[in-house]
Amino acid sequence: MDTCRQSVFHDSLTEAPPFKRLSLLGAEVDAVTPTYVMEFVGAKVAAGERAIVANHNLHSLYLFQKRADMRAFYARADLIEIDSTPMIAWGRLMGLPVSRQHRVTYLDYREDFWARAQANGWRVYHIGGEAAHNDYSKAAILNRYPDVHLDLHTGFFDMAGAENDALLADLAAKKPDVLLVGMGMPRQETWILTNLDRLPDCVILPVGAAFDYEAGVMYTPPRWTGRLGIEWLVRFFHEPKRLFERYFVEPWHLIPQALNDVSRRLVPIDF
Repeated sequence: MDTCRQSVFHDSLTEAPPFKRLSLLGAEVDAVTPTYVMEFVGAKVAAGERAIVANHNLHSLYLFQKRADMRAFYARADLIEIDSTPMIAWGRLMGLPVSRQHRVTYLDYREDFWARAQANGWRVYHIGGEAAHNDYSKAAILNRYPDVHLDLHTGFFDMAGAENDALLADLAAKKPDVLLVGMGMPRQETWILTNLDRLPDCVILPVGAAFDYEAGVMYTPPRWTGRLGIEWLVRFFHEPKRLFERYFVEPWHLIPQALNDVSRRLVPIDF
């Protein structure tokens, strides 16, 4: 695996220079900014092309090592964001061309996304969250961007039965430009991978609990905590039982991958 190679997805975008795909902690990620991601989404929507915009954090890296379906999902991704300040810090320590501006997460790009969706008339479809919360999340978004075209579907359904077939039929009828899948890892990635050939041509983004934040049913850390690299700690204090294993156990499983990064660091790399 090349440690750093040029991306092939920048031709129709305005941000320069072209981003680089990096090998980091046993997986590949793209050094892109939130603005670049939004331009990438816009270019794909304008071209009517299907694309997957995935993301990696320490939790997904753990799942990537443990699950073949997660590795298969990322192999299909067209763009892989870095949604982790610790990953960026480790990349910098390893001499990779990344900085805080390359951290990409929904809460940081959401206003840009919805502004573009409204201005360009994108049809957006979100799958995720509890049905009881969907009205709240939709209302919160439409309160800020009243002309957005937004459809929602709960994330609690049988992914292997008639409910899934009905959802796919609705997607085929609605023909969204952007599909947001917020069912948590690895459920959302598994669903995308399993159903990819039956999805309409659109830009697909796994977004985790994004709409729970919009609905106000999940604590939203101040954005300055992400800039300081302590957002994970703030989240942990609010949900210690759910996040303890993710933040304090899973990262230890990445030690072999970290040692591989260190061994590569000892060899000069030409960027």
